[in-house]
Amino acid sequence: MEWDAPAVVLSVRPYGEADAIIRLFSEEHGVVAGLARGGASRRQVALWQPGNIVLARHRARLPGQLGSVTAEPVQDVAVRLLDHPLSLTLLASIAELADGALPDHEAYPALFAALVRLLIAIAVLPDDPPVAMAVRWECMLLAALGYGLRLDSCAVSGVTDDLIYVSPRSGHAVSRAAAGEWAERLLPLPAFLRDAAQDGTAEEWVAGLRMTGYFLGRHLFGVRHLPLPQARERLVSQLQFQPGSRT
Repeated sequence: MEWDAPAVVLSVRPYGEADAIIRLFSEEHGVVAGLARGGASRRQVALWQPGNIVLARHRARLPGQLGSVTAEPVQDVAVRLLDHPLSLTLLASIAELADGALPDHEAYPALFAALVRLLIAIAVLPDDPPVAMAVRWECMLLAALGYGLRLDSCAVSGVTDDLIYVSPRSGHAVSRAAAGEWAERLLPLPAFLRDAAQDGTAEEWVAGLRMTGYFLGRHLFGVRHLPLPQARERLVSQLQFQPGSRT
């Protein structure tokens, strides 16, 4: 079995002295692992950086077998961010989240296309990381895996205005008026998740990440007794010290 396709590098694990096990996410084949001969060598190390977009060739004798992988660079995202710590942490968070959440060999074409757009946005504007876009992608990830949030109307009254909370139980939005005495038990819903035209503030990004993080932990990582990715926790910490954040 052999295929060639654009793919995103999700993770790299050394194997032996110079080889590496690479996990890739492609549109048609989903998450696939392969052995890259010399993947840990000085010549290839820049290629196999999590978050990079590559043109991969995967060969395996049987479906589901580890196989071997080679690649050519398409977009070296990681190297562009070496002097931009927040963008670099955002990149690591996205790659680790996809690597830990997505099942192997299952295609998610829309999610893959959105991920590629997100990675290119990070590479093009490293001084202005698209955190809001990343939080929206996390919502898309939850939906792709069967745990979509309902943020377009209130779970109690059905109204579509003044939605400022999310129920931690149902993942459904709740309006200010309907929240009442239960407001302290609900998760804040930042405005940029209701209006795609808004970019949000650092404070709202943290609120959005904490909200999606609750559902990611509950449905995707906690059920396997795993913590959320460390890079994602670092991202939240870094954002708390960004201008405009009071969190």
